[in-house]
Amino acid sequence: MPDFVSLLAVSGALRVASLNLCTDEYLLLLARPSEIASVTRLSHDPAESSLWKAARHYPANRGSLEGVVPAHPTLVLSMGGGGRSSQAIARRMGIRTLDLPFPASIGDVERNMVRVASALGDAARAAGWRRRLHELQQSQVGTQDTIFLTSGGFSISANSVGSQWMALAGFDQRPLPGGRATLEALAVHPPSVLLRSTYRRNQHSLGQAWLDHPLARKARSKTVWTDGRPWTCMGPLMLPEIERLRQKG
Repeated sequence: MPDFVSLLAVSGALRVASLNLCTDEYLLLLARPSEIASVTRLSHDPAESSLWKAARHYPANRGSLEGVVPAHPTLVLSMGGGGRSSQAIARRMGIRTLDLPFPASIGDVERNMVRVASALGDAARAAGWRRRLHELQQSQVGTQDTIFLTSGGFSISANSVGSQWMALAGFDQRPLPGGRATLEALAVHPPSVLLRSTYRRNQHSLGQAWLDHPLARKARSKTVWTDGRPWTCMGPLMLPEIERLRQKG
C-alpha cells in the first residue's frame, strides 16, 4: 500500500469526492456519510446506478477536478486517471488523489475495495464484502453454456472479468467472434442460457429492436434476466447481483 494512503488516514477529517461512476460504487459502499463530498451525476440516475437512492443524498459532479473543488475534498477518487495536469493541480491544492485501475479480474475488484477502505482509514471496512466473495468462490457451482446478451447482440469476452463474475453465478460465457452474438447463431446453435441485460431495456433504440427479432425471442434457450447496471463497471456491485443469480439458478 502506498505510504500516502497511511498518511491520509491520519491527516484529519476526510472529505472524499469521486469523479467516475465506477469509483462512486466504492465510495458509497465503504464511506461514512460525513466523508462523502461528491459523487458523479450518473450515480444520481436510476438508469445508470443501483445506488441512486443513496447517491442522491450527496452533491453531484460532472467528473472533473475543477467541479469538485468547491466541496473542499481532501481525497479524490478516479478510475483511468484525470491527466497529469489535474493531478498536479490537486497536489498544489493539498488534495490527495487515488486512481483505481479498471478491474481485469475479480481479484482486482477485491484489491480496489481494500485500497479505498484503507484510504478511508480502515481496511476492515471491506471485510464484509470480501467475506461474501470468498464464500461464493469456495462454493462454486457447475456452469452452463451461456451467452451474455445486451442490446444489438453485444456480449462480453470469454476471458474478461465479466465472464469471471458469470462463472461464479454458474454461467460459462461462450466465446463469440467480435464479442457479439448473431441471430443465426441463436437460431442454429443456441446456448443453454441467454443471460439478458436489463440495461435501458425500456429505451427505444435499434439495439433494443434487435432483441425483439423473432429469432432472438424464439431462441431455444432459457432466458435469465440480470440487472445491467452493475455490468458497466464490473466492480463491487456485481457481488449482490451474482448472489441473486446464484439463487435463481
